Amino acid sequence: MPKPANPTPDFFGFADLLDDGERAELAAMRDCLEAEIKPLANDAWDRAEFPFEAIEKIAKLGLAGYHYPEYGDGRPRSELFSGFLNLELNRVDPSLAVFAGVHNGLAMGSIHGGGDQEQRDRWLPDMAAMRTIGAFALTEPEGGSDVAGGMRTTARRDGDTWVLNGAKRWIGNGTFADVVVVWARDTADGNVKGFVVHQGTPGFTATKIEGKIALRTVQNADITLDEVRVPEADRLQRINSFRDTAAVLARTRGGVAWQALGVAVRAYELAREYAVERVQFGKPIGAFQMIQDLLVKILGNVTAMFGMVVRLNQLTAAGRAGAEQAALAKAFTTTRMRECVAWARELFGGNGIVLDYEIAKFFADAEAVYSFEGSREMNTLIVGKSITGHSAFA
Repeated sequence: MPKPANPTPDFFGFADLLDDGERAELAAMRDCLEAEIKPLANDAWDRAEFPFEAIEKIAKLGLAGYHYPEYGDGRPRSELFSGFLNLELNRVDPSLAVFAGVHNGLAMGSIHGGGDQEQRDRWLPDMAAMRTIGAFALTEPEGGSDVAGGMRTTARRDGDTWVLNGAKRWIGNGTFADVVVVWARDTADGNVKGFVVHQGTPGFTATKIEGKIALRTVQNADITLDEVRVPEADRLQRINSFRDTAAVLARTRGGVAWQALGVAVRAYELAREYAVERVQFGKPIGAFQMIQDLLVKILGNVTAMFGMVVRLNQLTAAGRAGAEQAALAKAFTTTRMRECVAWARELFGGNGIVLDYEIAKFFADAEAVYSFEGSREMNTLIVGKSITGHSAFA
């Protein structure tokens, strides 16, 4: 008798590194995501609209508060658990994962890391419960990879108020977020500072970016700031330079590596399921050598990605992960993810370009994951500087 098939994408059993309680909680969350979030995903992606009913469902799962237990349910989770939860959300829908990541990783992370105690206590409880939704405004129309040195958005001190002027682009959640963390250069000292701007503040305008082919559910915005006045009390008090901004990005960059893994895992699952069900020439296509070759190449990438991101989170938990480790993980995993979704789409043939079979969405979404949080080239240069001691940045 042939051995039964082993369908798991976690081929080397990395989830076994979680403790029993974490594995049980992860399984329960996976079931909830499948039941509550997945049914909303494809239709919202097709219409390029955000399913606002998902916010309450995500909030009930505690997906915003678990990073910050003092403002969530009070139960600390391991770094490894948070990585696996990120994977599970992305294998269900990368767009809603980006919504959650922008809110709890970038917006809440900026306030948690850059705000003083009063500011954390003021904003984070409602953000952890998702009564208040956050966004993160760093990228500019003329500044993506070079935004650190080329930031054009300015902040001018006027008594107890700051006046912001400039523009931001590709701001996830930007059309509907209640609060937006805006990064601007102080005209007095030239340093980058962070400000919490409330939606509806005079001079603040957010316009939805249309015509996207990836992460279509995510409501990315062009934001203009025209003499936007922000009180000193809403300036993040522990942000004094772009180095502080980069500290937030280094942590979320590791999260993007897990996101890439989640996309690749789903591509593998979809491809494997199709291979064992689709019959051609009288037998499942999974019985053909070339199809098995594609599946094994995808699984090899997924397994290598697992090893890198698991170790990254272990290093993070030990306080030993630096920007260069996060940069390598982001560059490597997103490149491998891109291969995975291409091979999986190839396996589907013509069916791979319609939303009905789901792989088309992951194939398209992978392009956005590959591009944001630092391009492959920029992350490569971060690692290159680390291993040679020489900066190759232009």
